[in-house]
Amino acid sequence: MSARATVHAFFDDKTWTVSYVVSDNATHCAAVVDPVLDFDMKSGRTSTEQADRLLAYIRHNDLTVQWILETHAHADHLSGARYIKEQAGGRIAIGEQITQVQSTFKRLYHLDRHFLPDGTQFDHLFRDGEIFTIGQMEAQAVLVPGHTPADMAYLMDDAAFVGDTLFMPDVGTARADFPGGDARQLYRSVRRLLALPERTRLFVCHDYPPGGRAPAWETTVAEQRARNIHVHDGVSEDDFVRMRTARDATLEVPTLILPSLQVNIRAGQLPPPEDDGVSYLKIPLNVLGRPAGSAAAGTPPAASP
Repeated sequence: MSARATVHAFFDDKTWTVSYVVSDNATHCAAVVDPVLDFDMKSGRTSTEQADRLLAYIRHNDLTVQWILETHAHADHLSGARYIKEQAGGRIAIGEQITQVQSTFKRLYHLDRHFLPDGTQFDHLFRDGEIFTIGQMEAQAVLVPGHTPADMAYLMDDAAFVGDTLFMPDVGTARADFPGGDARQLYRSVRRLLALPERTRLFVCHDYPPGGRAPAWETTVAEQRARNIHVHDGVSEDDFVRMRTARDATLEVPTLILPSLQVNIRAGQLPPPEDDGVSYLKIPLNVLGRPAGSAAAGTPPAASP
């Protein structure tokens, strides 16, 4: 970033997720963006390898964590926000529309009456356009719905952290077929981001590298407008909606959507332990996706956009 701030990226090659630590050079205050909690689907075990990488960087650079920012309730990895807060402090924040997502998934998981879909699991809910600070650096939360109703981008200095709304230009855009998703909203959110100054740097939350290229996560508004395969300049809203709808119909449900959302709508907190002291994840049967065996030929990987 500029002389005002430093950004450090952490790529998780198991979930293709990129997390960030953004720090104000003047004060050594920092924000963590989209941290990951490791989860082994086969054993049901969690671990903190990815989050500990962030914490080691934070401690080595003597940073004070003020914010732990979620761009949305992720469907492809468990959030490490709660663990980061326990180890390093900071306030866990997300967009105020998270309550819509919580209501949807409370019904899906048939969660008990003790889970309230009111956003109180998070320390702060951002309004669209809300200004906040990281040390002496001003930042802004920007609502970019479409992938989910609650997606937020965070503008800091000369950069924007865009979550899943945009990917690298050769990958395209997020899917819009999750509950509450909307391809038209997604197009308008993308155009809102691409109206930023052309030199604005965009940091994405995932990369699914095509053609064997190395993972990447930093691009610019100018590059996206010129080369994004789904939404470059000249692509109309109607054309995008047709493309996105047809493409989404071929995509499988992400591998970790059912375990991850139970944790992520709780701000990274595992479900409350039951009488035996163990936390359990629910798997609703025959609710999401197509019937087994009906996937289209040539279906991309489950996490692919």
